[in-house]
Amino acid sequence: MFKSILVPIDLADTDLAKPAIATAATLSQTWSGTVRLLNVLPMTPVMLAEYVPADFDEQQRQTSEEALAIVARESGIEAPRISSVVRQGGIYHEILEEAAHMKADLIVMTSHRPAMRTYFLGSNAGHVVRYAKCSVLVVRH
Repeated sequence: MFKSILVPIDLADTDLAKPAIATAATLSQTWSGTVRLLNVLPMTPVMLAEYVPADFDEQQRQTSEEALAIVARESGIEAPRISSVVRQGGIYHEILEEAAHMKADLIVMTSHRPAMRTYFLGSNAGHVVRYAKCSVLVVRH
Protein backbone atom coordinates (compact mmCIF):
# COMPACT_ATOMS: atom_id res chain seq x y z
CA MET A 1 0.00 0.00 0.00
CA PHE A 2 2.75 2.47 0.94
CA LYS A 3 5.65 1.72 -1.39
CA SER A 4 7.14 5.22 -1.45
CA ILE A 5 7.29 7.21 1.80
CA LEU A 6 8.57 10.77 2.21
CA VAL A 7 9.78 11.99 5.61
CA PRO A 8 10.53 15.73 5.88
CA ILE A 9 13.14 16.47 8.53
CA ASP A 10 14.18 19.69 10.25
CA LEU A 11 17.89 19.15 10.87
CA ALA A 12 17.78 21.83 13.58
CA ASP A 13 15.64 19.43 15.67
CA THR A 14 16.32 15.82 14.65
CA ASP A 15 14.83 14.52 17.91
CA LEU A 16 11.48 15.81 16.73
CA ALA A 17 11.81 13.72 13.55
CA LYS A 18 12.59 10.42 15.31
CA PRO A 19 8.94 9.33 15.77
CA ALA A 20 8.23 10.02 12.08
CA ILE A 21 11.32 8.10 10.99
CA ALA A 22 10.40 5.16 13.24
CA THR A 23 6.86 5.13 11.85
CA ALA A 24 8.14 5.29 8.26
CA ALA A 25 10.60 2.48 9.01
CA THR A 26 7.82 0.24 10.29
CA LEU A 27 5.51 1.03 7.37
CA SER A 28 8.25 0.58 4.78
CA GLN A 29 9.16 -2.79 6.27
CA THR A 30 5.52 -3.88 6.36
CA TRP A 31 4.89 -2.90 2.73
CA SER A 32 8.44 -3.54 1.37
CA GLY A 33 8.65 0.12 0.48
CA THR A 34 11.27 2.84 0.33
CA VAL A 35 11.79 5.91 2.48
CA ARG A 36 13.15 9.26 1.35
CA LEU A 37 14.33 11.77 3.93
CA LEU A 38 13.93 15.40 2.90
CA ASN A 39 15.46 18.55 4.31
CA VAL A 40 14.41 21.95 3.00
CA LEU A 41 16.88 24.81 3.15
CA PRO A 42 15.50 28.34 3.22
CA MET A 43 16.45 30.71 0.43
CA THR A 44 19.15 33.21 1.36
CA PRO A 45 17.49 36.63 1.54
CA VAL A 46 18.68 38.98 -1.19
CA MET A 47 19.54 41.67 1.36
CA LEU A 48 21.99 39.27 3.05
CA ALA A 49 23.56 37.89 -0.13
CA GLU A 50 26.38 40.42 -0.18
CA TYR A 51 27.38 39.52 3.40
CA VAL A 52 27.77 35.77 2.94
CA PRO A 53 30.40 33.87 0.93
CA ALA A 54 29.62 33.24 -2.74
CA ASP A 55 29.35 29.50 -2.11
CA PHE A 56 27.18 29.86 1.04
CA ASP A 57 24.19 27.98 -0.42
CA GLU A 58 26.42 25.14 -1.62
CA GLN A 59 28.09 24.89 1.80
CA GLN A 60 24.68 24.70 3.48
CA ARG A 61 23.53 22.03 1.01
CA GLN A 62 26.64 19.92 1.59
CA THR A 63 26.31 20.19 5.38
CA SER A 64 22.63 19.19 5.16
CA GLU A 65 23.40 16.24 2.88
CA GLU A 66 26.03 14.99 5.33
CA ALA A 67 23.65 15.37 8.28
CA LEU A 68 20.86 13.56 6.41
CA ALA A 69 23.26 10.71 5.60
CA ILE A 70 23.93 10.31 9.33
CA VAL A 71 20.21 10.33 10.12
CA ALA A 72 19.64 7.71 7.39
CA ARG A 73 22.39 5.45 8.79
CA GLU A 74 20.95 5.74 12.31
CA SER A 75 17.36 5.12 11.17
CA GLY A 76 17.58 1.34 11.19
CA ILE A 77 16.28 1.19 7.62
CA GLU A 78 18.33 -0.94 5.25
CA ALA A 79 20.57 1.16 2.97
CA PRO A 80 18.94 0.07 -0.32
CA ARG A 81 15.52 1.16 0.98
CA ILE A 82 16.42 4.66 2.20
CA SER A 83 17.54 7.77 0.35
CA SER A 84 17.79 11.46 1.13
CA VAL A 85 17.48 14.74 -0.70
CA VAL A 86 18.00 18.41 0.10
CA ARG A 87 15.82 21.03 -1.58
CA GLN A 88 15.82 24.79 -1.24
CA GLY A 89 12.78 27.03 -1.00
CA GLY A 90 9.56 27.30 1.00
CA ILE A 91 9.13 24.36 3.36
CA TYR A 92 5.64 23.11 2.58
CA HIS A 93 5.97 23.94 -1.12
CA GLU A 94 9.18 21.89 -1.43
CA ILE A 95 7.68 18.99 0.55
CA LEU A 96 4.74 18.87 -1.85
CA GLU A 97 7.03 19.19 -4.89
CA GLU A 98 9.27 16.34 -3.71
CA ALA A 99 6.24 14.15 -2.95
CA ALA A 100 4.96 14.74 -6.49
CA HIS A 101 8.42 14.22 -8.01
CA MET A 102 8.96 10.86 -6.30
CA LYS A 103 5.29 9.83 -6.63
CA ALA A 104 5.03 9.34 -2.86
CA ASP A 105 2.21 7.20 -1.52
CA LEU A 106 2.59 8.68 1.95
CA ILE A 107 4.18 11.64 3.71
CA VAL A 108 5.06 10.99 7.36
CA MET A 109 5.91 14.08 9.35
CA THR A 110 6.14 15.11 12.96
CA SER A 111 4.36 18.14 14.31
CA HIS A 112 4.34 19.87 17.66
CA ARG A 113 1.07 19.82 19.52
CA PRO A 114 -1.07 22.64 18.19
CA ALA A 115 -0.90 26.00 19.88
CA MET A 116 -3.49 28.71 19.56
CA ARG A 117 -1.42 30.53 16.91
CA THR A 118 -1.36 27.47 14.63
CA TYR A 119 -5.14 27.24 14.67
CA PHE A 120 -5.33 30.69 13.13
CA LEU A 121 -2.15 30.97 11.04
CA GLY A 122 -1.59 27.37 10.02
CA SER A 123 1.68 25.49 10.02
CA ASN A 124 3.84 23.65 7.52
CA ALA A 125 2.23 20.36 8.54
CA GLY A 126 -1.19 21.92 8.13
CA HIS A 127 -0.38 23.12 4.62
CA VAL A 128 0.99 19.71 3.65
CA VAL A 129 -2.12 17.97 5.00
CA ARG A 130 -4.41 20.33 3.09
CA TYR A 131 -2.65 20.30 -0.26
CA ALA A 132 -0.88 16.93 -0.60
CA LYS A 133 -2.08 14.66 -3.37
CA CYS A 134 -1.15 11.58 -1.32
CA SER A 135 -1.92 10.41 2.20
CA VAL A 136 -0.27 12.31 5.07
CA LEU A 137 0.39 10.88 8.50
CA VAL A 138 1.17 13.50 11.15
CA VAL A 139 2.90 12.05 14.20
CA ARG A 140 2.34 14.28 17.21
CA HIS A 141 5.29 15.07 19.41
